[in-house]
Amino acid sequence: MRAKFFALSLAGLIASIGSAHAATEITFWHSMQGALGERVNEVVEAFNKSQSDYVVNATYKGTYGESMNAGIAAFRAGNAPDILQVFEVGTATMMYAKGAIKPIQEMSEEVGDPINPADFLGAVASYYTAPNGKLVSMPFNSSTPVFYYNKDAFKKAGLDPEKPPKTWEEVAEAGKKLRAAGFECGYTTSWPSWVQLETFGAWHNVPYASKNNGFGGLDARLEVNAPLYVRHMTFLANMAKEGTFTYGGRADSSGALFTSGKCAMFTGSSGNRANIIKTGNFEFGTSFLPYYPDVKGAPQNSIIGGASLWVFAKKPPETYKGVTKFFKFLASPEQSAKWHQVTGYVPVTKAGYEVTEKSGFYAKNPGSDVAVKQLNAETTENSRGVRLGYLPQIRDIAEGEMEQIFAGKVTPEAGLANTVKRGNELLERFEKSVK
Repeated sequence: MRAKFFALSLAGLIASIGSAHAATEITFWHSMQGALGERVNEVVEAFNKSQSDYVVNATYKGTYGESMNAGIAAFRAGNAPDILQVFEVGTATMMYAKGAIKPIQEMSEEVGDPINPADFLGAVASYYTAPNGKLVSMPFNSSTPVFYYNKDAFKKAGLDPEKPPKTWEEVAEAGKKLRAAGFECGYTTSWPSWVQLETFGAWHNVPYASKNNGFGGLDARLEVNAPLYVRHMTFLANMAKEGTFTYGGRADSSGALFTSGKCAMFTGSSGNRANIIKTGNFEFGTSFLPYYPDVKGAPQNSIIGGASLWVFAKKPPETYKGVTKFFKFLASPEQSAKWHQVTGYVPVTKAGYEVTEKSGFYAKNPGSDVAVKQLNAETTENSRGVRLGYLPQIRDIAEGEMEQIFAGKVTPEAGLANTVKRGNELLERFEKSVK
């Protein structure tokens, strides 16, 4: 009897193990660490628990640049992951990696579970779609620049804490009053090229580059030496000269100037919100980006940062079924809303925004919907975003020139002309390498 029981138990164990191994495993390489990495793990765990056919295994593979290089190298070696998170400036590189990627809308249609681009915010979907209007990658952690300001500092300077500056002229005037009130700096910005050139162009509905900012072809060339860009760099250089604008460095390094209370106004990613709440010892507000009111069509819409999820080619059909289910899970109203609320990234779907709004989250957290409103617009050929090869390197060039401009070492005209010259040399190289 005992032997029979043992045999049955063993058979059940084997059946259980067999059933567990029957689940299709999906590899997912990402670049989210710290608290954001924990959020990614929570989302993946929730998906794995929601069904038994697929198991997603999430692995942190370093910074965006590191993980993208690792993914491409793995594909060449024949062992690419199924899903790779890639920052938005790597979009052109991934799109033109012929034979390496599986466009996600095409994938979902082939498995009979279509992903609809109309479900996503306009500016988000349009950035990650091919010329045929179909999504090439899955929108995931999308952010956009917004305007933050220190309400306590505004009160001290005699400014209305409920009326943030709307125009660049108002930013400059507020900066003077803040300086007069004893603040070390009036205004600073993070990600200088993304905010002050790429997004600035979209917000004012002027081209950053030809060929619809690169969406229209590989022969696109920079146009950031146009009059409005020169005007803006001149404006910021004058603010720097009078001490109302402080250049705080590249990437997100200037965020510390705002959270420390030194600078009372700051343009940075909507994803900064959680960190400002955590480290800023003051009441702050979030508002729309400043603009020049005499520019026709301004403000238009801001553009996205962050990253999307790419699927590699040459995977089994069952893997593509699982990846599609995982992506549909991420895009569900509840998951999209939760990701937005706990991370500060925008809800990439319209339904995610609606769920968040109905929950009262925006009423309890004023300004947290600004990023969504800036993005939820019908984009133009100038405001869809920037899709250029070597864009990370072009940003480095632009920011190096901006540093010279703000330090008064070169004129805005000369700095922007040099950005165009050096940037176009890179674009010519990229065009030749792809062709």
